[in-house]
Amino acid sequence: MTTVRIFFEKCGEAAYISLLDLQRVFHRILKMSDLPVYYTQGYNPHIYLSFSCPLSLGQESLCESCEVKTEQEMIDGEVWKNALQPLMPRGIVITKVAPAVEKVAEIETAVYAVTMPKSGLAAIEAYNNAEQAEVTKKTKRGQKTLDLKQYLSHINCEEAGDNIEFSVKLPCGSGEALNLNPSLLMDFLQQHGGAPIWQCRVLRTHLYNKSGVDFE
Repeated sequence: MTTVRIFFEKCGEAAYISLLDLQRVFHRILKMSDLPVYYTQGYNPHIYLSFSCPLSLGQESLCESCEVKTEQEMIDGEVWKNALQPLMPRGIVITKVAPAVEKVAEIETAVYAVTMPKSGLAAIEAYNNAEQAEVTKKTKRGQKTLDLKQYLSHINCEEAGDNIEFSVKLPCGSGEALNLNPSLLMDFLQQHGGAPIWQCRVLRTHLYNKSGVDFE
């Protein structure tokens, strides 16, 4: 059995496809493609499909991935890519299909590019001047208070026309690993500095493994 990882971009209107709907989209497209994907056994067989650190609704990404399995020992990534892309909804672009190199548990951090109107500059300054930036994170075991300053001590931003742009690197993991959604930062900037987060764009640009290189 070979694990096949499908890398894709999820931008524009596709950012508003929820994880549940995205799973349905991929299940349907994989069936339509006639690719040799593995189906689970039992009374109700279905395609084995798993997504790596899925995004929150409204966030975009250049580095999403999901994995399926096949009984083929060798796969042609270009054949898979050409079979899938014509069936994809707008905003989802298949960038690569290849045998999985790493397990999802190897993902440790993610980088996000944020674009915000200049009116949010005061919120950035307030964050940088604060000694603490406490937020409440919901977990399976309840709620947990975290200090964002432990993971992001300072935000460096640059002007870009009528906007400001900055990049943040946050913990990103699966299972029991710490995963900090950038929405925690955005909510803090709104509550403590009036940042217009409804006018912001959050784009995930990289997923890094424990060695600090792009997840494969």
